[in-house]
Amino acid sequence: MRTGKHGLMTAAVTVVCAVTVLAAPGTAFADPGPAPSPRAPGASSTASAPAATSDKDLEAVRKRLDEFYRTAASATEEYNAAEEKARKQSAEIVELAKKIVQGQETLDGLRDRAGAAARSQYRTGGLPDEARLVLSDDPEDFLDGTDRVIQGQRATKGLLGELTRAQEDLKAYTADASVQLKELEANRKAKATAQEKIEKQIAAAEKLESELEQEEKERLARLEREAQARAQTAWLGSGILEDLGTEATERGRKAVAYATAQVGKPYQWGAEGPKAYDCSGLTSQAWMSAGQAIPRTSQQQWKQLERVDIEDMRPGDLIIYFDDASHVGMYVGDGSVVHAPRPGRSITIAGAGSMPILGVVRPDTGTDTGTGTAPSE
Repeated sequence: MRTGKHGLMTAAVTVVCAVTVLAAPGTAFADPGPAPSPRAPGASSTASAPAATSDKDLEAVRKRLDEFYRTAASATEEYNAAEEKARKQSAEIVELAKKIVQGQETLDGLRDRAGAAARSQYRTGGLPDEARLVLSDDPEDFLDGTDRVIQGQRATKGLLGELTRAQEDLKAYTADASVQLKELEANRKAKATAQEKIEKQIAAAEKLESELEQEEKERLARLEREAQARAQTAWLGSGILEDLGTEATERGRKAVAYATAQVGKPYQWGAEGPKAYDCSGLTSQAWMSAGQAIPRTSQQQWKQLERVDIEDMRPGDLIIYFDDASHVGMYVGDGSVVHAPRPGRSITIAGAGSMPILGVVRPDTGTDTGTGTAPSE
């Protein structure tokens, strides 16, 4: 049965509305429920919090907090990846919806033309050629008419071919839209799962920190700084800084300038600025400001961008951290990175070796370096 344009437009609008609901970044999800009560390794299962009365106990708390925030960081990049895919799928579905509407309009027009051609051929071609020749007063007129009929038959055949192709295209567009909608729904579920994991881990970390006395929090912060300083000292002790160049490309300097200008702004998971950022949101937006589009997540930055040796890195390069590539910072020179650390912290300058380095990637593969050095603090 032939579909009217009104029904077709309604269907297309329904598709676009579905895309809007499934891909909306502000979609709320169910409360994941209370987070499990965290405890330091080795603590009693009946204890509500570790008794942080010594540096040894606080060190266990620090490691436990690192575990919570590391898990949250990994889940954040999972969320970002699902969000990025959903964004692209939404755009593709909208384009497919437009093609479906246009394809149906084309099909309707071809059907009208085919019907008119069939009616015309019926009116002029009802008798066999032999009978028409006998009844014709002028054989030449008959031959001219026959030629026109043949041309009309050829045109009709071509029209039917167009009609078939239009039907196949419309069927393909509809199938593609169905697949994209299913994938969009899968990504919506992946985002919801990642969000639940993020919120649980952050809630557990915040609960653990809230059970500490003020004096213990201050000692915990000191232990954290000392651990970072030890890691940075060991990294610099390898002589790495002596081998590093300081020149950056023009785009690299712009990216570094953007990233360092965000120092002091808060970390927020899933954020890409301008008021807050997560780690890969900061690096991707910094390079976007320099005119270079790069992948959104730290894992994709690690997979897709050119890898360089640490000894060859220059300001603007991205340092990927941890075995799962769940954190990223931008090298700014002098052995330092600018990065968005974790929830509850602000964007800051830190030692490039203060976290376990997985490797270095380069967004800008150009060789146009300037004479000055990139900004650093």
